[in-house]
Amino acid sequence: MKLSRFVLIFWCAIFASSATAHEFWIEADRYQVAPGENIVANLKNGQVFEGTTLSYFTRSFSRFDVIQGNKGANVQGRMGDRPAFDQPAPGEGLVTIVHETTPSFVNYKEWDKFQKFADHKDFPDMAARHSANGFPPPPFKERYTRHAKALIGVGNGEGTDQALGLKTEFVALTNPYAPGFDGQMRVQVLYLGTPRSDAQVEVFDRAPFGEVQVSLHRTDQNGRVTISVQPGHDYLFDAVVLEPILDDDAAVWDTFWAALTFGVPAR
Repeated sequence: MKLSRFVLIFWCAIFASSATAHEFWIEADRYQVAPGENIVANLKNGQVFEGTTLSYFTRSFSRFDVIQGNKGANVQGRMGDRPAFDQPAPGEGLVTIVHETTPSFVNYKEWDKFQKFADHKDFPDMAARHSANGFPPPPFKERYTRHAKALIGVGNGEGTDQALGLKTEFVALTNPYAPGFDGQMRVQVLYLGTPRSDAQVEVFDRAPFGEVQVSLHRTDQNGRVTISVQPGHDYLFDAVVLEPILDDDAAVWDTFWAALTFGVPAR
């Protein structure tokens, strides 16, 4: 179910300045390449499809794979490589790049800042949950990890995405590069392999000249949602899980970010 709320990039910039959400995604130079060409992709951290480009450092990720069909391989790079992914396409068809980060921490000194983040990611009951778990008032720490996928079409781009065992992930149920793609991107959101029902999905839609629109959507009871997409546009889908940490003194909340990026072929 789609909310009828679209936000232009200049409004998002103002909104983002008051929130603490920062997306993480895999951004390809081109989401479609010919067989034999290199796939080049950056790791990005920022807001509204703008952000910092991160380098290849093994200590910063727990998983970095490239997968096509039933074959997969670890991404091998050199420390400090930027772009972090630059290698020949493994063959014609749909390629999925997978990246999961190691944990990072943020220290919240003010409750309002944490609540703004929780509200933005659709957890308005965070104060009640925090109190029910016996967590202390600020300062306290949040631990977070990122779980990103990118879809790349090589040649005909045919193939299907699949659940790949990420902590939380988007699974593309339709292939935007396949012949006859109808402009309806169908995805499922998983957490620990289980569909997330009634979960918020934030969609960043970047037009060819850079304008970004943002919309909010919700998954159905099976964790699925259908989102209309446009030819020639790039997309970032984002969904967040917030869970209490009951067995660790380092932090009191775990945040797991799922991201999916892809481009829709121009007609």
